[in-house]
Amino acid sequence: MLAAVKGVVQGNTVVIKDDDIREYDGAEVVVTLLNYPQKKTKKVSVDWDSFVMPSERGKHVDEYMKEMRENDRL
Repeated sequence: MLAAVKGVVQGNTVVIKDDDIREYDGAEVVVTLLNYPQKKTKKVSVDWDSFVMPSERGKHVDEYMKEMRENDRL
């Protein structure tokens, strides 16, 4: 049997105001939280370009990779 009641979380206790659930004392229950608080903070974006050191090889990476792979087979 499933029963739904409305309550409020206070600490680690669910306080039920309107319904009498004493007849279910000792029963196994499932608690579903409705309207739980959502995180409203936005993560700060990372400037990944600040971690890059420009180099001549980096400017011509396509040519470099082609040169490295041309003679990699016997």
